[in-house]
Amino acid sequence: MANDLFYLYDESEDTKTRFVSFMGESTRFDLAITTTSRFYGKKLVINIQNGRSAIIGEDDLQEEGYLEFAFNLSESEAEELKTFLETVI
Repeated sequence: MANDLFYLYDESEDTKTRFVSFMGESTRFDLAITTTSRFYGKKLVINIQNGRSAIIGEDDLQEEGYLEFAFNLSESEAEELKTFLETVI
């Protein structure tokens, strides 16, 4: 029974990933931003330093506290990340 897996989906897709590293006032950001046909036009953003990730669209950038929670950032760090992400999302 342990070898019986129940797949919800198992698909492959060509994606586009942009790797970006930049320095904020006090924090370095190393990100992988993946564009895919999934996630309703949102992008998969991965913080390479700590492995935290989130699916982000324009609406998520406007949601108070979202980046702080998703990436475990202070308010000022999240504002720096938001400023950058607004240019790519």
